[in-house]
Amino acid sequence: MLSSVWTQPGRESKLRDPMLNKEDSEPEHRGPVHDTAPGEPRDQWARKAEFLLAMVGYAVGLGNVWRFPYLCYKSGGGAFLIPYFLMLFLCGIPLLYMELSVGQYTRQGPVGALGKICPLLKGAGLATVVITFLFSTYYNVIITWALYYLFNSFQDPLPWATCNNYWNTLNCTTGLNRSTLTNDSTSPSNEFFDHNVLEISSGIEDFGVPQWDLSLTLLLAWIIVYLCIFKGVKSTGKVVYFTATFPYIVLIALLVRGVTLPGAVDGILFFLEPKWHLLGTAEVWMNAAAQNFNSIGIAFGGCIALSSYNKFNNNVFKDTLMIACVNSATSLLAGFAIFSVMGYMAYLQNDTVENVATQGPGLAFVVYPSAIATMPVSPLWAILFFIMLLLLGIDSQFCTVEVIITTLYDHFHPFIRRYLKRKEVLVLLVCCVSYLLGLPNITQGKSYHGMEEEVNFTQEGML
Repeated sequence: MLSSVWTQPGRESKLRDPMLNKEDSEPEHRGPVHDTAPGEPRDQWARKAEFLLAMVGYAVGLGNVWRFPYLCYKSGGGAFLIPYFLMLFLCGIPLLYMELSVGQYTRQGPVGALGKICPLLKGAGLATVVITFLFSTYYNVIITWALYYLFNSFQDPLPWATCNNYWNTLNCTTGLNRSTLTNDSTSPSNEFFDHNVLEISSGIEDFGVPQWDLSLTLLLAWIIVYLCIFKGVKSTGKVVYFTATFPYIVLIALLVRGVTLPGAVDGILFFLEPKWHLLGTAEVWMNAAAQNFNSIGIAFGGCIALSSYNKFNNNVFKDTLMIACVNSATSLLAGFAIFSVMGYMAYLQNDTVENVATQGPGLAFVVYPSAIATMPVSPLWAILFFIMLLLLGIDSQFCTVEVIITTLYDHFHPFIRRYLKRKEVLVLLVCCVSYLLGLPNITQGKSYHGMEEEVNFTQEGML
């Protein structure tokens, strides 16, 4: 039944939306409209490019920058690309094609789409939406950190480049050579993240209170998300022309700058050096599958929700191949950009790349900013880097929130029309509730609860 979504040349005019009644259909109608409510046609992407850019923005996120490069070197370097691409073709592309087809065919969000296929699957769709909602409340906190760093990048020297600030401790040292450091020594960038951004409390039992500066920055992050999606696909389709393309300009600029630094070649070679013996371990294959699921966004409902606004006769198979290829190419590009700088940091510290390399927030908010602080015109590179992180994160975030909006609007449309009047009010309500639920994530004690581990657990749990 779903095979009708992949159209063949010359057959478009023969396809009809199965959601339409026979008496309402017209033989010459080639782009059927599924009504969310009587008299109100479902929104559609104005152009196919808008859907593709939205899907690329949803798939290409922070994980491509701070997770894939680390997983690649940790799981066998160049040898990891074998299980990665094997899992991409055996699992990633087929599942992405299935989700896009389901959304486009049923014209519903995850709950309604899976419910139309089999009523028993409604529970799975609902679980997907609930997990996505919880995930969105703390994923935006990472965007908040990127905004906070961006605001602090408009000064020279950068605040994480020196030990002369009020948040620095006596253990802070600007020395980069590890042989001259003691076990208690900490870098200025590490102290900026721990004591200025997070303001880590004395222990896990001291949960603390939301920080006022991060609270305002988190509010700004949710305002940005609201402005991107308050008109549905009409506003999202225009925003993605910038948010999905500009990060590539910055990433290429960072790559060009990185490969010109001393030690960059060592970092790239370390990134690609194959460790064939690791292919015999189950963890490597699990990492390959998890990375594909995490990055493409399988089982989060975003693919179904975004494709539900497609025209019924859209060739979704070509879209699937394009999205998967762009996502994987971006991961490799980010790997070269990141490890060229890791090689540079190892050169400065007179250490190995293995001891410098890390993943998650430690890479994006400690190691890479520390490297940027040593470059000429460091504020400019810091601004570009954190703008890239902001746009990569905001794309994935507002597409994630769109899953929640689509589900609520599909299933509670009469209530929304009666009491909220407009869809914009629903979007505002969801953003406000999500903001309030996100405040505990910016308390001083939250760092002990492992933000990064929660993100990874949520993503890998979808497997």
